Amino acid sequence: MSPKRLVILGSTGSIGTSALRVVSELPEEFEVVGLCAQSSVEALLKQVEEFKPRWVAVFDPRAHEKLKERLSARKHKHPVKLLPPGVESLCEMASAKEADIVLTSLVGGIGFAPLLAALKAGKTVALANKEPMVMAGEQFMIEAERWGGRILPVDSEPSAMFQCFGTQAMPKEGLRGYGRTARRVFLTASGGAFARYQGDLSKVTVEQALAHPTWKMGRKITLDCATLMNKGLETIEIKNLFGLNLSQIQIVVHPQSIIHSAVEFLDGSVLAQMSPPDMKLPIQYAMTWPRRTRPVIEPIDLFAAGRLDFSKPDFERFPCLALAWEAARVGGSMPAVLNAADETAVESFIAGRIRFTDIPRLIEGCMAAHRSSGGLPSFSEVVEVDQWARMKSKELADIIERGVQRRSCC
Repeated sequence: MSPKRLVILGSTGSIGTSALRVVSELPEEFEVVGLCAQSSVEALLKQVEEFKPRWVAVFDPRAHEKLKERLSARKHKHPVKLLPPGVESLCEMASAKEADIVLTSLVGGIGFAPLLAALKAGKTVALANKEPMVMAGEQFMIEAERWGGRILPVDSEPSAMFQCFGTQAMPKEGLRGYGRTARRVFLTASGGAFARYQGDLSKVTVEQALAHPTWKMGRKITLDCATLMNKGLETIEIKNLFGLNLSQIQIVVHPQSIIHSAVEFLDGSVLAQMSPPDMKLPIQYAMTWPRRTRPVIEPIDLFAAGRLDFSKPDFERFPCLALAWEAARVGGSMPAVLNAADETAVESFIAGRIRFTDIPRLIEGCMAAHRSSGGLPSFSEVVEVDQWARMKSKELADIIERGVQRRSCC
């Protein structure tokens, strides 16, 4: 059997590097044909030397010039084509006829256009970039069916559900048909950095928010875990991915991160997917599906785990979760507003412009200023709303920052 040809968008981030470790463990399974990063030239060069892709790109123009210079200095080495900076190259890689699987681990709305390009080219997409599925997930699933593409979840919780649903035959309409086979799904949450924190959340630092107790991830997703927004975004993602209603989704705080999610079927039986908290497993499953191959993680030790705890999430203490559910309830273009405002809010908090507790304030203000038309917006309408929401949320961030500065001076 020929190896699957793999493109990785976001190859130097936590998901991308984990995916390449899977490739290293299973070299007979994969051939890396394309790698793309945001701006990490040195890390990308090391990946080029090890995996010898056909194409390489960086999104940032300045990093592109540095990469171009470094690649031109390589003599008598594996030739690699450097693509121009920008989203066009992401789309070119995602839709390349030589690619069998496109793993997209981009951060934020930047992954919107490459996902659409891959699906229109009939590709299998291993998706770790949940934001496009929040912005227009139902539309993406329709496009996948239309063009013969396929979306396979990489995030640990949607992957866990996919693995549980996969004990049945796939419905004719694909993953979206699984929702009618379930009574409920249990979407687990670690609780993030502040699950047991009793102090004043308005005074927590970026470093505290980034100190996740069980997972090692990128800054954006780790901050979203701290606010529980990540679980809100996943709620919208799985709703679109599996054709679920909000009434079928139950969020469960599970700090050990051993059960990654579970599905309760119509007959009352519950299947759960369990493993140590290591992203290599869901990455591997998406890349090798429908087969399972030899393990690339350590086996689970239930005796070491000792106990498994479960509790309800606190929607009042973590209002980002309530805002995400409201966006899911309203539907239309509101999830795109939620996503854009959250990206701006997280960036502003990391930059020290706003407090941790200002993140939901900013998002709520942006959502309140938007009137969703209802119905299913087109892709172009979603992009327009996303651009509006980013501008509006930046205005609100400026207002909040000035208020924080005034309070600091008084």
